[in-house]
Amino acid sequence: MLHRLALRVLPGLALAVTEESVRKRKRLIMLVPGFVAFAVYRLLKQVMPLSDPLALLCVSWLISSATELAAYRIGRQASIPRIWEEDGARRLAWLVGWIGFVYGFHLSLMVLALLRILVNYDFLRHPDGPAMMAIIIACTSVARDAFEIGHVRWLQQAGKPVLTFPDGAPLRTLAREQPVKLLRWPLVGGGICALIALVLSALGAPGRSDIGQLAAVTVVGGTVALWAYLAGEQRQRSLWARLGQVGWAEVFRFWWWPGLAFAATYYLVLAGAVTFLLRVDGVRGAGHATMAGLVAGLMALYGYYLGYRRFQDDRAQQAVPAALLRCPFVVGILRKKGGPAGGTPRAAGEMVLEESRFRS
Repeated sequence: MLHRLALRVLPGLALAVTEESVRKRKRLIMLVPGFVAFAVYRLLKQVMPLSDPLALLCVSWLISSATELAAYRIGRQASIPRIWEEDGARRLAWLVGWIGFVYGFHLSLMVLALLRILVNYDFLRHPDGPAMMAIIIACTSVARDAFEIGHVRWLQQAGKPVLTFPDGAPLRTLAREQPVKLLRWPLVGGGICALIALVLSALGAPGRSDIGQLAAVTVVGGTVALWAYLAGEQRQRSLWARLGQVGWAEVFRFWWWPGLAFAATYYLVLAGAVTFLLRVDGVRGAGHATMAGLVAGLMALYGYYLGYRRFQDDRAQQAVPAALLRCPFVVGILRKKGGPAGGTPRAAGEMVLEESRFRS
């Protein structure tokens, strides 16, 4: 779900996909696939054993993949042959495989686990309602994200700068450039969360319960993601100093979303996989520690990456300060940089910054 985090945490992407015109189209994009998914589910229910978790997840994957392609094409504002020619097979494979299959698969598992843990609505006992919700929610969410990614790609093709495309490629680049820093936070954060889950599991039935583990992993995983995010910005200050610099309101918003929200989401996905795919009933200490470590480690990894990309994007978009532009000496230099076309000092200043960043 890294693409979802990038689309909401990085300001350039968030502003692009939350414009009012885009949001109006997105609501329709989400509504139509929801009805289509409901109709397909009612039809397939008559001929397929959708009470089996694996069969249900396969159907959800097929519907989500088809929805993803249609929604991406609408957001991209191009035909499939043109998309194939301009985007290439690799990006389309990522869209179908990651957004359609993996993301849709995760969402379906999350819905099944959420209903079972929070409202005791177990798919294995009452398959109809949870199955329908798992397919519809996965389908609408995939449609939303595929449309947003397609819109970002359309902006990119139109010549507008997209500093971080939400396909995970910058994360792979960061892993090659800073492998030690990137792995340090997941290892430390995952180890701390695993230890807390193990201790909590040993305290008694409340600590071993799904609700207890979910609450603990959510809080610890969200906190680890916040600290990793601040560390990823790589500013020359302590973490406590960065908290004051960012602002407590902004810190709380990140801790709440995506910190707590996605930590809970990943835990529910793992709980759903253990319960409905592996058919393991009653996870104990080692299992709780493993799940908690995986969730916190992933949240730390993504948090550090998002902080790093946020810092890089902010640095790339910085402009010439107004006080500097009021200096006659600097204005004279910038006008010369503006060339015979008579560019404005600010535009010329941005050219100077771009040139200096390129040289560095």
